Amino acid sequence: MLLLVICLVWVYPLVWMVGASLKSNAEVFANPSPLTPVLHLENYVRAWNDARMGEYFLNTVFVTGVSIVITVTAVAMMGYVLGRYKFPGKPIVIALFAIVIFLPEGYTIIPVVDLINKLGLGGSLWGLTLAESGGAHVVSTLLFAGYFSRLPKELEEAAAIDGAGFLRTFYRVYLPLAKPVVAVAVILQFMHAWNDFLLPLVLTLTRPELRTLSVGMYAFQGEEFTDWSGMMASATIGLLPIVLLFLFLQRYFVEGVAGAVKE
Repeated sequence: MLLLVICLVWVYPLVWMVGASLKSNAEVFANPSPLTPVLHLENYVRAWNDARMGEYFLNTVFVTGVSIVITVTAVAMMGYVLGRYKFPGKPIVIALFAIVIFLPEGYTIIPVVDLINKLGLGGSLWGLTLAESGGAHVVSTLLFAGYFSRLPKELEEAAAIDGAGFLRTFYRVYLPLAKPVVAVAVILQFMHAWNDFLLPLVLTLTRPELRTLSVGMYAFQGEEFTDWSGMMASATIGLLPIVLLFLFLQRYFVEGVAGAVKE
């Protein structure tokens, strides 16, 4: 019973958001119930077309999709090295990874933006994608390291007998066995890139057409009036892909976390 109450409290804001997206602006706060007698589906049409959420959605899909490929490849290889190999200073490297968790994103945004501009990628989706792919991605890296460290060493020995080198052993032997952790890394990076606000805001200041969904929602907020129903419709559009992805990968997510942290 207690868990049911906690679940309802946690879910209610999401239900309220979806309900507000189907109301008029006058009803959003006048009617606290998520139910409404008239469904204003035009809020979604206004958000998708008039507020250019359609363009921002495609931008977000591109940035998120490409950043997932880059990030998952990088963290899988880092986790493979940390989990399977011994080298001087390995405990220090792992400790530094753990410390990075507590470093706020705002402290690193200036050097990231400076690097993107020096690479000549400022004001482009590729620059934004590269910026979203950066970072330590500590959780994903350590999950890969923990998962790979528990796989039998005989796999490496068999691959070496077949003449496989480092990359071939990684991509053909170990990575296919780490599908649950790959799913976890995909979900974490998807949520990070899809919902990120500060970095896309800074990198798209001079190019509004490159905005992502999280930044584009500010189009509904004016100096004297805020289109709350349109903003809630945009938020619902932005939330739906995350929910669908998690429902599709939830089994692998649980297996990946459990397999990486079990004794």
